[in-house]
Amino acid sequence: MRILTRAIAAAALVLSSGALHAETYPARSITLIVPFAAGGPSDAIARLVGQSMSQSLGQQVVIENVAGAGGTAGAARAAKADPDGYTLLIHHVALAAGASLYPKLTYDTMTAFAPLGLVNSGPMVLMSKKDYPANDAAALIAKLKADGMKATIAHAGVGSNSHLCTLLLQKALGVTFTQVAYRGTGPAMNDLMSGQVDVLCDQSTTAVPQIEGNTVKGFAVTSKERLPVLKDLPTLQEAGLKDFAFTIWHGLYAPAGTPPEVVATLNKALLQALDDKNVQARFAEVGTQLFPADQRTPAAHQAQFAREVATWQAVIGKNEAKN
Repeated sequence: MRILTRAIAAAALVLSSGALHAETYPARSITLIVPFAAGGPSDAIARLVGQSMSQSLGQQVVIENVAGAGGTAGAARAAKADPDGYTLLIHHVALAAGASLYPKLTYDTMTAFAPLGLVNSGPMVLMSKKDYPANDAAALIAKLKADGMKATIAHAGVGSNSHLCTLLLQKALGVTFTQVAYRGTGPAMNDLMSGQVDVLCDQSTTAVPQIEGNTVKGFAVTSKERLPVLKDLPTLQEAGLKDFAFTIWHGLYAPAGTPPEVVATLNKALLQALDDKNVQARFAEVGTQLFPADQRTPAAHQAQFAREVATWQAVIGKNEAKN
């Protein structure tokens, strides 16, 4: 009888310890992987949202930049992490497109991650170096079409948003550019500002400050409507590319298998961050916007992600696949 009593007490202690552990998540700092170099748009979004989440979670969200392979190196790192809520990933459309661009990934794009919620969406902006011989969007498009391989187009690596924008632009113009790949948007933008490359199609998050600072030329946005913060720039559709539209978005992910209660805690912290007036104001300043409130759930994020994977499979096709 005494042995049975001790066994019951021990079992109760284990159960209570497990419950206490679940109730106290997070008990230490959380790593948020950014799969691109520091200084780029994804890094800026991650630091802004991560700082706000730190306050609501009561633990520091530490940014770790794991650049390379168009964002798949960072994604692979997150996919292999313990599903305990202490390693997260912020990624954009490139995570969905990577399934078609990289057929030999070490993870299954559709099953490796637990979506936590959608963060923001916005257009890309077509820019050039300061002394590029074009002064409006129509002239830029005409010159790019005429130059073809003579034009150097920077991007943040195969599978990055800037690379995907370049692919769409090539398809729309029926030409092939000389693509110059970097390990992130930061170094690509630096070379654009110094005149080492001709053109870059980048997220508004990074483009707006440089255009406003007059360090590069801005020509057009990739959305169907003009961007209020860059109201003088036409859309590419207005500039003559009739069906061109490309909107990027970020989402927050955990490794697959993360407990539902941890997913719920992280989604709640994300929602609080997106309701932060400072975050909203900063988003508006750089031309990006929140998803509607009813689209910020893990389920809505999962549905959006599945649609994007299918879309890029159709756009990229087998001929664009890279090892």
